[in-house]
Amino acid sequence: MDIVSPQNARVKEWAQLLEKKHRTRQHKYIIEGIHLVQEALRAGADLECIVYDGEQGVPYELAGFENPLQKVEWVSVTPAIIAKCTDTMTPQPVFAIIRKSKEPMQNLLSEKRNLVVVLDNVQDPGNVGTIIRSADAAGAAGVVLGTGCADVYNPKTIRSTMGSLFHLPIVEGSLEALLPEAKAAGVKLVSTSLQAEYSCYSYDFTQAVWLVIGNEGKGISESTARLVDDAITIPMQGQAESLNAAMAATVLLFEAMRQRLV
Repeated sequence: MDIVSPQNARVKEWAQLLEKKHRTRQHKYIIEGIHLVQEALRAGADLECIVYDGEQGVPYELAGFENPLQKVEWVSVTPAIIAKCTDTMTPQPVFAIIRKSKEPMQNLLSEKRNLVVVLDNVQDPGNVGTIIRSADAAGAAGVVLGTGCADVYNPKTIRSTMGSLFHLPIVEGSLEALLPEAKAAGVKLVSTSLQAEYSCYSYDFTQAVWLVIGNEGKGISESTARLVDDAITIPMQGQAESLNAAMAATVLLFEAMRQRLV
């Protein structure tokens, strides 16, 4: 299928997906670039269509994915349409539209020793995306995004995940509802604190642990703090007061991975 007019109705719907309210209304989101489209295809994401620059043709990296059995529509468009529907200054010649899927909480509780990252009002899209990527790299069972976090389907968040968005379950919802359910299943809720009793290097991460990462400036909320079982600290020898949310989460995830590989 070819579309050449930026005023086409489908093009307008695609462009609207750059805004959260339209992503919510359409139950879809947009991903940009060859790498992300490759990862979505490999992971079996629910793609509606793949849109490419007709002047350049289908990128050779994606040529092997033009399988009619996948039921993904391939749409040729003009560079003007690519520019209208993408978020970057110099867009790549391909983007895709993906239907949202809702991950059930049970997916995160199915393993006895599950390692999960919980984000409590983490508002920076880059931090949210990087934490999802680190969780994927460390073999975590999934990520929970509480109310008030940056939208996981924000183009900046998606780019920061580098495709990890498609590799592990991501559950969104109220932490006041989700965390008690996890505790009832035997999960330990752990957060960081400069005044904590435990070092992250002496804490037992081989049990079922959910790491709670708080807001960049304020930390975890009072309602979440009341549910936390243990607080740990990340020892530092330099003069920095603290690490940002993504770095702290990454350190804890890789310490948990190290312990679990011993």
